[in-house]
Amino acid sequence: MEIKIALAGNPNCGKTTLFNALTGSNQYVGNWPGVTVEKKEGRLKGNKDVVIQDLPGIYSLSPYTLEEVVARSYLVNEKPDAILNIVDGTNIERNLYLTTQLIELGIPVVVAVNMIDLVRKNGDKIDLKKLGEALGCDVVEMSALKNEGGMEAAQRCVRAAQSAKGKAEEELPHVFTGSVEHAIAHIEESIAGKVDARNLRWYAIKVFERDEKVL
Repeated sequence: MEIKIALAGNPNCGKTTLFNALTGSNQYVGNWPGVTVEKKEGRLKGNKDVVIQDLPGIYSLSPYTLEEVVARSYLVNEKPDAILNIVDGTNIERNLYLTTQLIELGIPVVVAVNMIDLVRKNGDKIDLKKLGEALGCDVVEMSALKNEGGMEAAQRCVRAAQSAKGKAEEELPHVFTGSVEHAIAHIEESIAGKVDARNLRWYAIKVFERDEKVL
């Protein structure tokens, strides 16, 4: 059975380098329908049943740029089986804003902390275990430039997608305060039946944020 994995991350996070390493020459390059934004799709080396979709580099899922509109539309409407989120380990706080938005989609997410070699060179350390516990998903280290850790991250995505097949939407960690969760639950009740049930929580969060594209 075919598995679709979306690569998502900020611009210049090493996402395209990873895409090339994972797919090699087994890739197609074109444009997203109706726009001039480049579309890259390929097959995972050693497993042709796994399709890798390289999304445009974005900072958030709040669609202010054409790239963000394209990426959000794909994630919400196409619903890939898993998301491989590449984050720049040397600037991790800024990168994790997008990570939290991806997790809210209810799709299995694996976070790959890229440039881990530079993090160590700078004398810094990232506790991957604690980060994974806080986010509620797998977190792995990676160096796209050295071609280290990328395939392991992809395989984790495959396993996450396989285990989620046929199950209900991913259980999300309650990352909001009680009052916010209560408000989101109330919005879910109000919009139930008006939006795709698979994306109910995500739509409720966007309504809570007063996202103009959703409202």
